[in-house]
Amino acid sequence: MIINDFGSACRSAALTGAVILVSAQANAQDPVANFYRGKTITIGVGFTAGGGYDLHARTLARHFGKHIPGNPSIVVKNVPGAAGLVLANALANTAPKDGTEIATFDRAIPLEPLVSPDRARFDALKLNWIGSTDNDVSTCFAWHAARVKTFDDLLQHELVVGGTGTGGNAHIYPKVLNAVLGTKFKLIPGYPGSTEVLLAMERGETEAFCSMGFVTLEYTKPHWVRDKTVNVLVQLGITKNKDHLDVPLALDLAKTAADRQAIELVVSPNLFARPFTAPPDVPSERVAALRKAFNATLADPEYLAEAAARKMQVVLVKGEEIDDVLKRIYGMPRSVMDRVKEAIK
Repeated sequence: MIINDFGSACRSAALTGAVILVSAQANAQDPVANFYRGKTITIGVGFTAGGGYDLHARTLARHFGKHIPGNPSIVVKNVPGAAGLVLANALANTAPKDGTEIATFDRAIPLEPLVSPDRARFDALKLNWIGSTDNDVSTCFAWHAARVKTFDDLLQHELVVGGTGTGGNAHIYPKVLNAVLGTKFKLIPGYPGSTEVLLAMERGETEAFCSMGFVTLEYTKPHWVRDKTVNVLVQLGITKNKDHLDVPLALDLAKTAADRQAIELVVSPNLFARPFTAPPDVPSERVAALRKAFNATLADPEYLAEAAARKMQVVLVKGEEIDDVLKRIYGMPRSVMDRVKEAIK
């Protein structure tokens, strides 16, 4: 028995050693792992620190690298400017196209080539979308002291709203709602991020913000929700947030098919609320590895635990799904695109 046990142990050890050797050889022959080993991936964020996009990026960065072959380091860099348009243009034109630079920016930025082609120096359909960490519904909310308390009030009275850049939803939503539904937003553009806009509301510089999801509002300013410091006027998405069915949906307020299409064009990016993308022309095997690692990260118990502790909503939207949404948006009639373009000009 002793001899047999020893023989079994030897065979088991030999088998284990062979598996490890084969695994090591396979890893050594993996060109993606070989490329990323010892390197650093930079995640650019198109806003200042402290907002929702920044929080999603930094939480992802702490867990992403262990799922990428070669286990590169991950760093986050804030690049504010025009709601991320500055970052998107740089990503497409000057960033290394080797898979070491990715970015996240306002979900409306992929629409820029449609509505502001003179400012966008990228093709949204050629960017390599890695995925999104959320699927969201945006809101417009007003400070409690503002005259406007409901959406109907917004059709009668002016409301001063802060914008974070001409390429972002905080600029696009008020402009399009004014043009399509007849609201009376007065837009004050130029704030570098949501943190600054919310501070402006507290200071009385502005009265409203029109580009933040319910969940983000709840974890960014929980006391505002608890104490009814703000009034939510309307929600912007394809469907309503299931926990806020009492708040009107902009799509439901459209009076004509053309109105509905214009609103659908600008709210569709909420289907990928926190997008992450790599430049065009990154080698396909590295894009595939980044997408696989992204999907694995959003299923990682440690990542999910941190997200839960930070009260973040996490919904995996795969890179392929972002591709599909953008193809549908870019396939809309030219007349719809022109109407939106004219509204936000």
